Amino acid sequence: MSFAIKQDAECELQRKALCQQGNRHLMITTEQRSSLRGELLLDEPMSKHTSWRVGGPADYVYKPADIADLAKFLEMLAVPSVVPPMQEVPIHWVGLGSNLLVRDGGIRGVVILTSGLLNTLEFLGEGVFRAEAGVACAKVARQVAKSDYVGSAFLAGIPGTIGGALAMNAGAFGGETWDKVIAVETIDRQGQQHIRDPAEYQVSYRQVKGPADEWFVAGHFKFAAGDGAEALTQIKNLLAKRNASQPTNQPSCGSVFRNPKNDFAARLIEVSGLKGSCIGGACVSEKHANFIVNSGNASASDIEALIALVAARVKLAHNIELVQEAHVIGEENG
Repeated sequence: MSFAIKQDAECELQRKALCQQGNRHLMITTEQRSSLRGELLLDEPMSKHTSWRVGGPADYVYKPADIADLAKFLEMLAVPSVVPPMQEVPIHWVGLGSNLLVRDGGIRGVVILTSGLLNTLEFLGEGVFRAEAGVACAKVARQVAKSDYVGSAFLAGIPGTIGGALAMNAGAFGGETWDKVIAVETIDRQGQQHIRDPAEYQVSYRQVKGPADEWFVAGHFKFAAGDGAEALTQIKNLLAKRNASQPTNQPSCGSVFRNPKNDFAARLIEVSGLKGSCIGGACVSEKHANFIVNSGNASASDIEALIALVAARVKLAHNIELVQEAHVIGEENG
């Protein structure tokens, strides 16, 4: 079958569709499924798809074959007969799963996976590169440099995909994603695709606001011509710097908190005496205090509790409220 189901038994899909309550319904007919080319997974553990390596099961995970296939799937979900009673099924988008904490009870609704799936990266000419949502930021950085354009090195420091970088204006090493954006491609709940101008978005530090109920499926980025070999050397040096200062060999989400104005979250956490603090298997990294690592047996609740403890201690010690950069979704209990 071109449309693969994780559970081989056809009755499992029907059982789940008929037995679940409220917005856990997803009644897709055999005819509808046959028109799709992607892969639908049921009760998929999100620990497989997050950089923290924690998270309970999602009701449904869809792995689109391409943007056209994704559009068809979303159009299908918008049909009332697919999701009875007449209510919208929750939809969550996940790339590399960095900057994301999925609670132990998992996710109700549908997760769209993009990493390695919506993965087209192409040169459009005149310094413009088009990258789909599932392309790793580091891949874009290297390809731009190999094409003898400069200004992409900061992307190598973002441990995620283009879709996530666009959604939060991700940045590293002094650069930010939207500084290079000249257009974005989006898709809405009905599967309709749009091309948007940056002027249609309000972009600030780690925050992007735009048209409601639309998700990024690609970005168009413009870079200046320059010395590609020098740019590749810069990328190599920046990655070496990151590896030396961050716990890249342990499961984490990257930076947990945004940097306050004129200060650094890591400094505040460290001087608050929190380096090495643990709850269960979740620990504040000894290498970089703004990283919480999974030491091997952490649960999502361990991590969430440690995030709350760090924020409370910094507030008490410095009267500064750290703003959480990591997004938390899902149900608390399994």
